[in-house]
Amino acid sequence: MDGRQWRTTIAAAQAGDRRALDELVEGWLPLVYNVVGRALNGHADVDDVVQETMLRAVGNLGSLRDPDSFRSWLVAIAMRQIRDRARRRTSESLAEDAAHDAADFAELTVLRLQLEGQRREVAEAVRWLDDEDRQLLSLWWLEVAGELTRRELASAVGISRQHAAVRVQRMKARLETARGIVRALDSSCPELREVTARWDGQPDSVWRKRLARHIRDCRYCSGPHEKVVPAERLLVGLALVPVPVGFTLSLVFGGKTAAAATTAATAAGWSAKVIGALTKPAVAMTAGATMVAGGAYVATQPPDEPRPRAAAPTTSSTARPAPSPTPTPSPSPTRKASLYGTVVDTVDQAPDPNARPAALPRRPESGVTSTGGARAVMQHRGESVTLSGQGYVLVRWQIAPHDRPGGLVMPTWTGLKGKLFHVASGGGRRMDDVYADGSGRGYVTGMGGPDIGYTVLPEGTQQMWQNEYFYVDGSVTLTVNERGASYGLAVFPTKWDAVNKDITTGPAQGAIRYGLTRDNGKDTAPVPQYVTRATPADHATIRQRSRLTS
Repeated sequence: MDGRQWRTTIAAAQAGDRRALDELVEGWLPLVYNVVGRALNGHADVDDVVQETMLRAVGNLGSLRDPDSFRSWLVAIAMRQIRDRARRRTSESLAEDAAHDAADFAELTVLRLQLEGQRREVAEAVRWLDDEDRQLLSLWWLEVAGELTRRELASAVGISRQHAAVRVQRMKARLETARGIVRALDSSCPELREVTARWDGQPDSVWRKRLARHIRDCRYCSGPHEKVVPAERLLVGLALVPVPVGFTLSLVFGGKTAAAATTAATAAGWSAKVIGALTKPAVAMTAGATMVAGGAYVATQPPDEPRPRAAAPTTSSTARPAPSPTPTPSPSPTRKASLYGTVVDTVDQAPDPNARPAALPRRPESGVTSTGGARAVMQHRGESVTLSGQGYVLVRWQIAPHDRPGGLVMPTWTGLKGKLFHVASGGGRRMDDVYADGSGRGYVTGMGGPDIGYTVLPEGTQQMWQNEYFYVDGSVTLTVNERGASYGLAVFPTKWDAVNKDITTGPAQGAIRYGLTRDNGKDTAPVPQYVTRATPADHATIRQRSRLTS
């Protein structure tokens, strides 16, 4: 469900529509469960806090003035319940609770999402964080996944965006320390075994400091091992942990038995749809699923669409028609088959920096007009520009991991009338190009670095260059779907001469590499990955490999 539909549903629920209220509970329960579950690390109180959060949200829904702020309002309620619960707990109850804790959220994450390697390490490192850091991590984790914005994170914590940025950086530093502890405990360091001889196996702040001090001073534990991947790169693509089967209507209706809860739900006007959502896992994990706007899931590779095969990269074209896995009927001899729209860009490797691009075919130019003028700069989700005419267009990328790293939701081309080709890439570098900074260490120029975090593309998405060139023959709308990682686009109508000059500017002129020609001059030239002739309400739902018909 997109943002516009959610606004309609929220307004209907506020007006007393029980079906709309059901949809709200069903749709947002997984988000609340994950916020609370990670903040409390899977403590037995998770169910109670989730229950209280949902009941308060339903009871105070009428006080919500702006439906657009529903998500941040709901998360803020959850965070208040988490803090209230912390204030209520006494030292005596803490000791008692420790003996009766359920499996923690790190274990649930590992088991239910089948995590391995460094993703498992991050989940287990959460055990070593203090309550305040775990609360912040529960929000940052969802921000990286694209489920929350930085503004919503700051609102939930009750601080400014600037203060939130500082808090997140400090929490990430402590998380990296915890990851180092997890790695060290899995190692065979003999000195570490002596250090932990009296440890009871329960993570706490005292042992975190002791173990961190050992790791800093130990050549074995602090030495170079497996390359450590930044946490945000590992968290991108992690779906919401499914709501457990045990989270039933009895929790939502104050601890009643399942039968009594169902009766109460029916009497309250709740539909069978939401009853089912609360008595079974709310999120079905399937291969090839990815998280998009509003907490919904879309299949990036639907059953009736074969997975594209990546063509071997060349300097002249990085895409070729993917062979069909099933026999294709021969076209009628009296009707010529149209090839346009059958070739979508595939993932490619960066060409050799000194490899000059193939000749760029020259297509007819009558000029392109833009609703954004000669230079449209788009920095926020939902901003768009419509291009019309016949000619070339430059889309210049501005990725900002220093502002907000994490998962990037790609811009999309929608409402296409006519044809659109991806003809060239330039700007002197790809956004993931690395160069030396003079200190002997390399850093990624456009996608981030170890000090500020990394911007991560959806799996299977083609890496963009600083300048991407397209040829329009008709009209199409380009929309920014910024959510998660921060980025902007600058869009310029341009000319063939300018495109050709850009891509033939190589390392000798100060660039990192020559550009790349993708156009073959025919209708079998590459088409952008995220393009459709449709005009969906939520542009972020466009499939990576869209279907186009002539």
